[in-house]
Amino acid sequence: MDMEGEIQRIGSLNRSLSRSLSRQPSIVTKIKDAAFSSSMRSSAASMRSSYEAQNDEEALMWAALERLPTYARVRTGILNMSEGQQKEVDIKHLGIIEKKALLDRLLKNAEEENERFLMKLRRRIDRAGIEMPTVEVRYEKLKIDAEIYVGTRGLPTLSNTFFNYFVPIGNALNLVPNNKKELTILHGISGIVKPRRMTLLLGPPGAGKTTLLKALAGKSDKDLKIQGNITYNGHQMIEFVPQRTTSYISQHDTHLGEMTVRETLAFSARCQGAGTRYEILSELSRKEKEARIHPDPDIDVFMKAIGTEGKEANIITDYVLKLLGLENCADTIVGNQLIRGVSGGEKKRVTTGEMVVGSANVFLMDEISTGLDSSTTFKIVNCIRQYNHIFGTTTVISLLQPSPETYELFDDIILLSEGQIVYQGPREYVLEFFESTGFKCPVRKGVADFLQEVASLKDQQQYWMRDTPYRFVPVNAFAEAFRSFHVGRALEQELAVPFDRSKSHRAALTTKKYGVSNKELFKACFDRQLLLMKRNMPIYIFKAVELGFLTLVTMTVFFRTKLHHRDLTDGAIYMGALFLAITTIMFNGLAELGMTIFNLPVFYKQRGNRFYPPWAYSLPAWFLQIPISILDAAVWVFLSYYVIGFDPNIFRMLKQFLLLIGVNQMASGLFRLVAGIGRDLTIATTYGACAIILFVVLGGFIISRKDIKGWWIWGYWISPLAYAQNALSVNEFLGHKWNKVVPGTNQFLGHIVLKARGVFVKSDWFWLGFSALIGFTVLYNFLFTLTLTYLDAYGSEQPTISEETLRDKHIYLTGEGLEANQRGKMYRES
Repeated sequence: MDMEGEIQRIGSLNRSLSRSLSRQPSIVTKIKDAAFSSSMRSSAASMRSSYEAQNDEEALMWAALERLPTYARVRTGILNMSEGQQKEVDIKHLGIIEKKALLDRLLKNAEEENERFLMKLRRRIDRAGIEMPTVEVRYEKLKIDAEIYVGTRGLPTLSNTFFNYFVPIGNALNLVPNNKKELTILHGISGIVKPRRMTLLLGPPGAGKTTLLKALAGKSDKDLKIQGNITYNGHQMIEFVPQRTTSYISQHDTHLGEMTVRETLAFSARCQGAGTRYEILSELSRKEKEARIHPDPDIDVFMKAIGTEGKEANIITDYVLKLLGLENCADTIVGNQLIRGVSGGEKKRVTTGEMVVGSANVFLMDEISTGLDSSTTFKIVNCIRQYNHIFGTTTVISLLQPSPETYELFDDIILLSEGQIVYQGPREYVLEFFESTGFKCPVRKGVADFLQEVASLKDQQQYWMRDTPYRFVPVNAFAEAFRSFHVGRALEQELAVPFDRSKSHRAALTTKKYGVSNKELFKACFDRQLLLMKRNMPIYIFKAVELGFLTLVTMTVFFRTKLHHRDLTDGAIYMGALFLAITTIMFNGLAELGMTIFNLPVFYKQRGNRFYPPWAYSLPAWFLQIPISILDAAVWVFLSYYVIGFDPNIFRMLKQFLLLIGVNQMASGLFRLVAGIGRDLTIATTYGACAIILFVVLGGFIISRKDIKGWWIWGYWISPLAYAQNALSVNEFLGHKWNKVVPGTNQFLGHIVLKARGVFVKSDWFWLGFSALIGFTVLYNFLFTLTLTYLDAYGSEQPTISEETLRDKHIYLTGEGLEANQRGKMYRES
C-alpha cells in the first residue's frame, strides 16, 4: 500500500510540473535560444580563427616563395592537399598520385571544363601584362613541281627497275634524254594563315593538300622543285628552325609498337622540351612578384610543371591524354603488325598527341580524323579550337569529310583543287562566293561536302542555279573569279603589305635545333632503348637458348675424347672449331638487322621533327648491346671450352671469351650499318649476304692467306674475320698443349699448324686482332650514324601516273579538250 501511494504521489508531481511549464513556454525557448546562440558564436569564432590561421599560413608560404630567386621560384609551388591543407613542393618531384589529383581538381571533365581551364591560364598571363607569341604564315606564288613517269614506265617490273636505276646516270652525263614528265602540284598559289583563327584545308584527293602542309612545315621531299616564298612573321625559313616552330602531324601512324600510349607521349614531350613555356613562366613569375600578385595555387603548380623540361613523365602528357580521350588506354602498348595494341582510332589520336605535347606555335595537321567517328573528331577539333582562340596559335587542319558540326568550328577555309586555291578566307563568305559563280549549296547538303564536289566534273552540274544552260566551270575559272571576289581582293591587298618584322615576338620562332640539351636527349634515348630491350626480352632469351643449343651440338661434334694434339690434321680440326665459334657468334647478331629496319620509320619521322640528333639514337643501341654480347660469348665459351678440349690455361679461356665479345660487337655494328644503308628488309638482307660471303671467303680459313690471289688480298685485310681468326688461333696454338716439337723438325706443333694455315706466329697478334675488332666496331657504328644523318627513307612507290589521269587533270584545271574527252569515253564504252 505504501509503495502504490508513493508512485501516485510522484505521478501527481510530474503532471503539476508539466502544467506549470506549459503555462510558461518562454522560459524554455529562452534557454534553447541562448544555448544555440552561444554555440553559433563559438563555431563562427572557431571558423574565423581557423580561416585566418590558414590565410596566415598561406601568406607565409607565398612570402617565403617570393624570397627565392627566379630560377628556384619557378621550380617550387604550393600544392593543395586532399585534407584541405597546403604544402610547399618541388615541381620536379611531383608524384603520379599528386599530378592526377591536381588534374582532377583543374579538369574533371575535359570536354566541358577545358575552355574554362584555359581561360584561367590566359587570365593569369594577361593580369601580369605578358604578351603571348603568335605566328602569321604567308606563302606567295608557291609553285611545286614533281618529275613523274607517265604510263607503265613507273610500274615495279624488272626491266623498269633496271632502266630507272641507270637512266639518271645517263641523264647526268647527257647521254640519255630525260623521259620523265613534269607535273605541277601547286600552281603558284598565295595566301595567309593567321593566328587565333582555325583554318580548314579542304580539297578532293590529289588536290595538293599534303604537299602544301609539308611545304609550310619545311618538310617537302628533296625531289620536288619548289619556287615561291614562305615566311613566318616576315622571316624566311632559313632564319629559324621550321621543324621545331611547327608541329606537322602526318596522316600516317608511325610508332614503336612495344611502347605504351603514355610512354610514347612522354618521350615526345621529353625530347621537345618546354620551349617558350619556361621563358614565359620566368617572366610571369617576375612580374607577379613585382605586382605582389598571388596566383591560384593549382594553376601555378600546373604552369610550373609544364614548364619543366627533361622529365620522364611531364604533367602535359597526362593533360593531353585526358583531352584526347586516351586515359583508358594510356598504359596499353600501341602495337604494330606483329603485336596487338590499341585500335586504329586510338592510334590516330596517339599520332596527334605525340606532336601537340610539344611547345610549337604552329600546328599543321594532315587528315587527323581518319579512323575516327564524327563525335570524337568534333571533340578533338573543339579542344584544338579552344586552345587556338585563347592562346593565339596558328592552326591548319586538313579533313576529308568533316561533319557539319565540325565544319562550324572553323573560322577560315582554304579550298584546294588541282593545285589551285579556289577559295581562301572567312567561312561565312564561302557560299556567297560560289553563288556569285552560279552554284548553290542545297539546304540539306553539308557545306563541306558541297565544297569538295563543286569543282568536280562528275558532281558539279547538280549545283548549278542559273537559268542559262550549264557548262563545266574549270578550276582556273574558279581561281580567277575568286581573285575578283571581295575576299580575294582583300587578300591580295594584305599580301601587298609586308609583315612588320618588328612586331614579331622574340619567342615566336624557334632558332635552336633541338628542344633540350644533348645530355638530356641522350638520356631520353638511352632510357627508351633500355625500355625496348626489356619489352623485347623474349627475343634475347630465345637467342640465348638457341645459341646454347648450337653450343651443345658443337660440343658433341668436337668432343675432346675424340680429339688429339698429335699432328697437323688435329690442328686443322681445332682451327675448324675456332672458325665455327667465330661464325656462330657473328650470326647471332643478325637479329640487329631486322630490329633496326623495323624501327627506322619511327626514327625518320622523329629526326624530321628534330626530336633528337642521329648519334643520340645510334649510341644507346650500341652501348646496350654490350651486355648481350657478353651473354652470348659466355654461353658459348663457358659451355664448350673445356668440353672441346682447348688449352686448359684459364687465362687463354678468358682471352677467347674477350675476343668473342669483340666479334659479337663487330657483327652487331655491321648489321646495323647494313640496315642503315639498305633501309628495306629485302635490300638489306641482300647487302648483308654479300658482305658476309666476302668476309667469310676472304677471312683466311676457307682459303689460306697464302693462297689468296694478289688482286684479292685487300679483301683479306678488310675482313674482320681474318683478324678474329688470327687472334683466336694464336691464343690456342701457342698454348701448352701444342708445345710439342714435331719429330724431324725444330718447331713446335702449334707453330707448324699456324704457318700451314697462313696465320702469323706471334703472340702479339691476339691483342692486334682484338684491337682491330674494336676498331671495326667503332667504324661500323660511326658509319651507321652517318647513314642515319644523311640517308632518307625510301619513297612508298615510284611516282607514276596514267596518261588518262594526266589528261583528266588538265581538263579539270583548264576545261580544254572536254568535249573530245567525253566523245572518246562514249566511244570506248560503246
